[in-house]
Amino acid sequence: MTDRKACKVCNFTRQKSHGLVVLSLDDLKTKGRELLGFSPIAPVTAVLEDDGTVVEDQAYFLCLPSNTKFMLLNEKETWSPVRKIDGGTAWMARDSLMLETDAVDSSSAAAPWWDLAQQIKQDLTSIILMSEADLQTLVDAPCAELASALGFQEKKAKELQETLQRVLDRREEERQSKQLLQLYLKAVEQENRLKEEPGQHSHGGTRDVDVPDGMEVDTASGFMSRTLMVLKGKTSPETRLSTEDLQMIVTRGVEAMEQVLSWDRVRTAALLQACEAELTRRLQQVQAVQSIRSSTQPDGSRQSSEKSTEAGKESQAQGSK
Repeated sequence: MTDRKACKVCNFTRQKSHGLVVLSLDDLKTKGRELLGFSPIAPVTAVLEDDGTVVEDQAYFLCLPSNTKFMLLNEKETWSPVRKIDGGTAWMARDSLMLETDAVDSSSAAAPWWDLAQQIKQDLTSIILMSEADLQTLVDAPCAELASALGFQEKKAKELQETLQRVLDRREEERQSKQLLQLYLKAVEQENRLKEEPGQHSHGGTRDVDVPDGMEVDTASGFMSRTLMVLKGKTSPETRLSTEDLQMIVTRGVEAMEQVLSWDRVRTAALLQACEAELTRRLQQVQAVQSIRSSTQPDGSRQSSEKSTEAGKESQAQGSK
């Protein structure tokens, strides 16, 4: 047959439609594959677009009127009638939208990704408002069917899916980084809290130890427990003791303090020398303050201050003996 027939061809989503002139049914399938983006060797079935009648016979094909619309289906697709759903959502550009049922599972219900694909087809920026679950649904959709639904070439649909997957991966990395940062901050906070607790750095020996205020008196030595702990555990203990404690230590002498502290004579003598020097320094400070006060006080008050200073000197002299 040499008569040419004008007809139309579309894919199963009806999103692609082309007019062409063919010589035969096989010619329709060959040209239709090329126009609709099918593989040249992919098996296809031609059906009438309006009712799904399968066209397999060349004679029947020739009996059909001109401008008949055919639908080409691959082996996973089936014909379904047009279902018109009123639009009405803000992201739609038209008042109504033509949707078809999913042909992959041969059921009347649309695939989960179908409505999402229609949103993108109407407005590509709607991807911004989609949830991660919606994006994952599009990534998992069959590439060829997604391309057909979007009216894209399969390569372009594949690139879209890869881009969406990168977006999902980046969001997951950001979520994991945030969780790691939170764990790190909690660990630092816990470490700082442990450092602030008393006694955490106390290991005995000559290192500084944090001790509570012990007011109980050691019966063997006559010193308060706090005083003994400061003498044994603190560096420069003379700067941490009260003036009364310093006077008591100096008064006891080297031999007595050697027994109290269980130290050797050299170390004990060095401690008493440091305590005596600290006591002298404090008395000098007191004398300096009293000297300043005496310059602004009447004679009676000045004499009283001088007597108290002399009493302090006598007390220090007695302790040194």
